[in-house]
Amino acid sequence: MEFNLPRRKQKDVGIEMGPLMDIVFILLIFFVVTSSFTRETGVDVTKPQAQSASQLEKENLLIAITREGTIHMNERQVDLASLQDILKQSLAKAPDREAVVIADKESETGVLVQVIDMCNLAGVKKVSIAAQAE
Repeated sequence: MEFNLPRRKQKDVGIEMGPLMDIVFILLIFFVVTSSFTRETGVDVTKPQAQSASQLEKENLLIAITREGTIHMNERQVDLASLQDILKQSLAKAPDREAVVIADKESETGVLVQVIDMCNLAGVKKVSIAAQAE
C-alpha cells in the first residue's frame, strides 16, 4: 500500500561563512593583543638565580651566551669582532641604551668577560648580567 503524500522541499544545507569569519578575526585580535612584543635573543638560555634580581624598565640591547659558548644578538649568532660593530651601530641610533648579557649558567666565565669587554669598548654605558629571581 502506497501513500501519495506531498514531498517537502529540502533546504540546501551549508555553513554560513559570515559568522565563521567574525570568530576567526576575533580570535586573531585576541592573540595579537595578548602576546608580548619583547625582543629576545633567539636562543634558549637557562639564567642563574639571584636574590637581588630586578626588572629593567627600558628596552635594552640583549646579548645571549649559550652553554656551548656561542654569542647571539638580534636572533642571530655573532662572533666577538662583529659584536662590537653591531653594538656601535645600535648605540648610534640610541646612545643611552644599556646592554644586558643573558649568559647560561653552564657557560664559561671567560666568554662572559670577553662580551662585557666588547660592550665597554663599543661605548655601552651600563652592562648588566641577567638573572632569574629566586
